[in-house]
Amino acid sequence: MVDAGAQIGAGTKIWHFCHVSVGARIGRDCVFGQGCYVAPTARVGDRVKVQNGVSLYDGVILEDEVFCGPHMIFTNVVNPRAFIERKSEYQPTRVGRGATIGAGAVLLCGHSIGEYAFIGAGAVVTRDVLPYALVYGNPARACGWMGRDGIRLKFDASGRAVGGDGAAYRLADGRVGREG
Repeated sequence: MVDAGAQIGAGTKIWHFCHVSVGARIGRDCVFGQGCYVAPTARVGDRVKVQNGVSLYDGVILEDEVFCGPHMIFTNVVNPRAFIERKSEYQPTRVGRGATIGAGAVLLCGHSIGEYAFIGAGAVVTRDVLPYALVYGNPARACGWMGRDGIRLKFDASGRAVGGDGAAYRLADGRVGREG
């Protein structure tokens, strides 16, 4: 079901049993699996893949080329109660370009996921995740670095790594960036 007033880019595919709310904005060439929900203020970039059973609540922003694994979970209130309305307390969650969120992962609201970060299946994210970081566990902890191509980076003694696609990366001051 796509409500009148939802914006959906060209080439986007939305499968069975989904609900896209009025006001939601979805970019071009995205894919939404079965049973997804997109709230009125959710924003989705281009070429995003949202697998089965994922809900994008108010305040969720997915930049271009994000991958959301099956049944991963976003939240938007820190301390929900059924009998207390807290819509004025929604906290945003921003997921940077090219990031991957594994199946069944949980992202607590109010945090940012850096570009090309990789969140392992079942992880519980309770803080910001740096660009290119590999995190997993409960709570999620940084366990390495991933290249843009989704291959784990191995840094030499000088703090340099080359990804599977030939791109060069530099590790300095606890952060990774692409060279050139």
